[in-house]
Amino acid sequence: MRFTGNMRSILAMLLAVVFFSCMDAMLKVLAGAYPPLQVTALRGLTAVPWVLGYVLWRRQLGLVFSRHLRWRLHLLRGLIGVLMMALFIFGLQTLGLAEAYTLSFVAPLLITLLAVPVLQEAALPRHWVALAVGLCGVVIALRPDQDAFFNLGSVAVLASAVCYALSTVLGRLISRTEPSVTLVFWTTFSMTVGGSVLGAADWVEIRAVHWPVLLGLGVTGTLAQLCVTEAFRHGQASAIAPFEYSALIWAVAFDWLIWRAVPDAYTLTGGAVIIASGLYLIRREAPRGVVVLPP
Repeated sequence: MRFTGNMRSILAMLLAVVFFSCMDAMLKVLAGAYPPLQVTALRGLTAVPWVLGYVLWRRQLGLVFSRHLRWRLHLLRGLIGVLMMALFIFGLQTLGLAEAYTLSFVAPLLITLLAVPVLQEAALPRHWVALAVGLCGVVIALRPDQDAFFNLGSVAVLASAVCYALSTVLGRLISRTEPSVTLVFWTTFSMTVGGSVLGAADWVEIRAVHWPVLLGLGVTGTLAQLCVTEAFRHGQASAIAPFEYSALIWAVAFDWLIWRAVPDAYTLTGGAVIIASGLYLIRREAPRGVVVLPP
């Protein structure tokens, strides 16, 4: 069995979500000890050796520094990426991981909306149905009457979600003419340089206890970038976006394992609705996305 088209991209996105969730749990650990821009820089610095090693292994260094790259789009995407990461880390200082994810789930809807005018993609009715159902689950889990929705950390996470949607759509636009490796390399480079320059004034000495966390941050961040880039390179953005909702499962798990925060009935109910929307779209995409090869 070989997966092609949207189904292949859906699987890549589900795997990317696992790696991103692990990375975000580590970011939350670091957010309690270091300024947001420093953590952004560390996110990039820890990934540079892995990304560079991947580029050299694939013998694609020439592609990364090609004169034909769309430099303006890369620069714009890099600036948005630094802002996105710093805002999200700032939000993690006061919000739980599951709570931050719930707020950030507006991003898939924004991606779908931006994909229509920017990428000229047609959003099919089933994509809108899955997104609408998923967002209903977000509202259930969020409980907008809670104070957490209105604090500064929540506003930062919502702004980060807008940046993420813009970055994703720009990445898809760039990938039409460039290989995935250029996106991964320049995204990592932008976080490293941007975070380091902007956060230099408030830099804090790294504690010994956090070095293993930094190692894990580099590995998971690199794998997540590769997976999500491949997902949006081969599939339709409006079909892939709903599967980012599966991150709520991992966020709830990490909140309990690391911070002993137990989700309530609202969070579990909202999560169930979100997952149901993803399963619905998988069922509808599978007949077109899976090809069975002869033995």
